[in-house]
Amino acid sequence: MNETPLTPRPLSDLSDVRRRVVTTRALREQGVTASLAQERCRGGGPWQRPLPGVYLLHPGPATSEERLHAVLLYARREPAPGPVMVTGLAALALHGLAGAPPLAALERIDLLVPHTRRLRSAGWARIMRSQAVPEPQDVTGVPVAPVARAVADAVGRLTDAVAVRRLLTEAVRGGYCEAQALVRELARARALSRPQVVDTVDALLAEGRAVAEERLYAAVREHGLPDPCWNVELRLPEGGSLGWVDAYWPAQGVAVELDARAGRWAGAAYPEDADIAELEYARRRQTLERLGVAVVRLCPLRLRDAPRAQAAVVRTALMTCDERDPAGYVVVRPR
Repeated sequence: MNETPLTPRPLSDLSDVRRRVVTTRALREQGVTASLAQERCRGGGPWQRPLPGVYLLHPGPATSEERLHAVLLYARREPAPGPVMVTGLAALALHGLAGAPPLAALERIDLLVPHTRRLRSAGWARIMRSQAVPEPQDVTGVPVAPVARAVADAVGRLTDAVAVRRLLTEAVRGGYCEAQALVRELARARALSRPQVVDTVDALLAEGRAVAEERLYAAVREHGLPDPCWNVELRLPEGGSLGWVDAYWPAQGVAVELDARAGRWAGAAYPEDADIAELEYARRRQTLERLGVAVVRLCPLRLRDAPRAQAAVVRTALMTCDERDPAGYVVVRPR
């Protein structure tokens, strides 16, 4: 008569941690029954069951790697649509942010799943459902939420104002994410109204805008564009303001604006605030275009990743000025 094996047969294609942390299904496929697995998890036994359907095949504390693997196995026990990823403080620790506590210090690991999943928080796993689930990033083989999303998910659970400011600041200044992306995620999480968040975000956006302006200066200088008037207000001769632009070429009637939709109001807690601001931008743009001024809106992120392409957009607008009606007379006033 065949005896039921007491431990899974080692599989050469599995990593060490995947042999130490397994599911009920994996044990069953190796000949270990559910009743035998439960028996080995009883007081003083050699195994543990830290999560429903997930077993740790040794006594004593689990390593951080084992805990990560266990919570992901728990979330993936049944096939379901949509990605599953680590988020919150655990994700930030994996991304390498110094302001995040080490994985070993976290009692629970936040998992982001689609809102249609019926998973419940259990053991080491805290389930966070969302209708807007980003594409995960691979960090040492672990699916992890992008930094901006992970920060927003973490901030919602933090009460220490100093820790919140530290994470926000490090995420942007450390180059882990753009300030604008962080604002959008904080707005989605409805965290922008918290005092420690709003003060820090305002400072980071100001820094982010300064960096974007430097990128615009560099794109003009390095890709052979003529020098414009920088940071000027355009006004009608009778005195009415047409708004501020980041760069203006009077001879060609071309104005450049850095895309403000990625700024703070774009992530406003109230959508109508963003709608009003967007309508105001559209009204100003139509007024300028009626005067023959071409308005080019540049994305700060694309200025970082593809400055040559963004410079080409401006160059095209400058070269095609003869195809438009001549620009009406506008007053250029420096900041």
